[in-house]
Amino acid sequence: MTVLPVENVQDYPRPPRLERVHQPLRVIFAGVEIANADAGTAWRVLETHHAPTYYLPPDAVLSAVLVASQRETWCEWKGRAAYVDLVLNGRRARNAGWFYPAPTAQFEAIRDHIALYATSVDAAYVGEIRVLPQPGDFYGGWVTPNLIGKIKGAVGTTHW
Repeated sequence: MTVLPVENVQDYPRPPRLERVHQPLRVIFAGVEIANADAGTAWRVLETHHAPTYYLPPDAVLSAVLVASQRETWCEWKGRAAYVDLVLNGRRARNAGWFYPAPTAQFEAIRDHIALYATSVDAAYVGEIRVLPQPGDFYGGWVTPNLIGKIKGAVGTTHW
């Protein structure tokens, strides 16, 4: 059984911190497990008032379901993000994930690692814990029951 330590999102740093994930990660889309990362192979980014964003190594994600998107965004800490759609079994989730093809030096470890929105998939897991999506439609954090504090993303919180 997965037990995660209590973490207050208000104590996460700014600029954000990158750290290894010590639990396996799994993602289900269109009824198929499309990602499965062993403990110690994925990363998470911790930033003040955000749920952690999980980055899966490229070889842990079924590449056949990833289709390049035209969307790009810019992160002041990590650089330019490129987006992907998920396409499988007649379903398409647009801009369901993103990655950094050329991240800043501080985030070089997550080069080409895929982050997926929990809202775009059937289910995502940290160990055996099914995650909830970070509130809002911009942030891609995965909310687990061990998190306390105010998580950014809901209406009225995007300005802080």
